[in-house]
Amino acid sequence: MHVVQGMNESEAIMKITNIKTFPLKAARDIFVVKVETDEGIYGLGEGGCSSRELAEAEAVKHYSRFLIGMDPMRIEHIWQKCYRSNYHEGGRVLTGAISAIDIALWDIMGKKLGVPVYQLLGGACRERVFGFPTISMDNPDCLAICQEYIDAGWPCLRLGAATPIPGWAKALHAADPDAANMFEPRASIAATVELLTELRAKLDKAIPLGVEYHHRLSVAEAAAFCQQAPSGSMAFLEEPIRDETPEAYESLRQMTGVPFAIGEEWSSKWQARPYLEKGLTNFCRLDVSNIGGLTEAMKVCGWSEAHYIDIMPHNPLGAVCTAATIHMCFAVNNFAWVEINPTINESASDIFPVQLERNGASFPLPTRPGLGVEFDEDAVADHPHSLTDMPHFHKPDGSHTNW
Repeated sequence: MHVVQGMNESEAIMKITNIKTFPLKAARDIFVVKVETDEGIYGLGEGGCSSRELAEAEAVKHYSRFLIGMDPMRIEHIWQKCYRSNYHEGGRVLTGAISAIDIALWDIMGKKLGVPVYQLLGGACRERVFGFPTISMDNPDCLAICQEYIDAGWPCLRLGAATPIPGWAKALHAADPDAANMFEPRASIAATVELLTELRAKLDKAIPLGVEYHHRLSVAEAAAFCQQAPSGSMAFLEEPIRDETPEAYESLRQMTGVPFAIGEEWSSKWQARPYLEKGLTNFCRLDVSNIGGLTEAMKVCGWSEAHYIDIMPHNPLGAVCTAATIHMCFAVNNFAWVEINPTINESASDIFPVQLERNGASFPLPTRPGLGVEFDEDAVADHPHSLTDMPHFHKPDGSHTNW
């Protein structure tokens, strides 16, 4: 046994002994990692490259070759070793795998020291973390559902943009078995503007309304949507276009004053850089399970604070991602709201018999050591990974477009 000079055997360094991967289905396909140690302490992590869980699992196998035997408390060192260990660093599959490992290491450290993870990140900046729900504008009861959420105490609502199929397209595709995945941007813009106008007029003006477009528009289409929507009706427009080209967002920014919420696709601090430094986002939508775990996320949170940008995390996955996200939200001062989807975030209670506790629209301070999530490995067999792909959206002319 390796013992650091000056330490006795009882103070020997903890070692990683195994890293297990679990692609599974918990309301949706997710990817969980379990890092085990020679002290019997294990940590849980979750990777976020959705619908590419099997690729993440194989990436973790590569990292495991040199991580087994390392001290799990050297979290920053391990992050750097994983990221820089190959000529082709980064990329969403690789940083999804790194995210899962990194989150698990923070869980181990919290359990080892007997404190919740948020204490390791600097301690609590607030007593509770508030979230927002998401309501589809395709739901015919959208207004009533929004009012129910407001009555229940939710401080912000996110609206999923409408995706109607125009009449002329329905006639052309009457026999198309995949018609439900059709997306016609201009029809979506018209329907979304109409309903947004109604909702803003009828709902409490103090409740912010954001619109999520899931990067389905072009620059011209996004500009048209912002220009047609009533001034001041949107607290934020989320991911109107893809993020690969920051210059496209610079162009869009010149056409509208609507605040942007961008970041769920980022897979590193470097990808976040132009959006923070050029003022291209007003809400940072980073995802701890995509960007490189809590280690990388906390750096981006600090960078965002320097630019007066609030964190509004993406949180679309299971109990582990949710727990890591909530701990981060407690530990950063520049925080707005967090995405909460109970159907997914709190699913698979047999696999995760202990999860973070939510009280309505908010999470109170976690009290259990580490992330505060427990894992029943035996229950995973009842939740086989389904290899479900994301919907393949297409336009009426048959061309593929963004989901």
